[in-house]
Amino acid sequence: MKKTWLTMVSVAAVLASGFAQAADELQPGDPARGETKANTICMACHGPQGNSVVALWPKLAGQHPEYIMKQLMDFKAGNRYNVQMTPMAMPLTEQEVLDVAAYFSTQNQSGGAADPELAKLGESLYRAGNPASGVPACSACHGPAGMGQGLSKFPRLSGQHADYVKQTLEYFRKSERANDPNGMMRGVAARMTDQEIAAVSQYIQGLSQ
Repeated sequence: MKKTWLTMVSVAAVLASGFAQAADELQPGDPARGETKANTICMACHGPQGNSVVALWPKLAGQHPEYIMKQLMDFKAGNRYNVQMTPMAMPLTEQEVLDVAAYFSTQNQSGGAADPELAKLGESLYRAGNPASGVPACSACHGPAGMGQGLSKFPRLSGQHADYVKQTLEYFRKSERANDPNGMMRGVAARMTDQEIAAVSQYIQGLSQ
């Protein structure tokens, strides 16, 4: 029994040292390396420097690296699925994830303009929520200018395509996307009407730093 126990401890120590060594081999994200990888596999959908020209594909330029890393790792782990993104993320190494995230986070986002009529309601929802239905203010997590919080993995929303924001909120509302911590976004979106989703999406598109 003692010999078996010692063997188990030794194996555990070897595995632990291997994991530690693998972690030590990771380097900080390198934007130059990330640019090479992004230009190879990301540009076709997310555009030059991460500013996509198709409104259903998100802009990645200026996004927090922590958020990009989380999404890519969630795609790799199966915690988030997309018919286009999952196959692109799966082959990436953890170092490549760090590099790509570093690259996109250092790029300048192109910004956008909002539909002025929808944006009126959208601004109210973004800043004050809807107390009657329990929709909280978006600004509480994403900030008054929509810049998000990197360490908390709350994404930058400012200047994002309205069509992409609308689609994402609808996915959360239907629980077709479920990688939000503690179901936070699913809970918010479930309380929003179609009009509210459309309006806040337009307001977000017109937000700037």
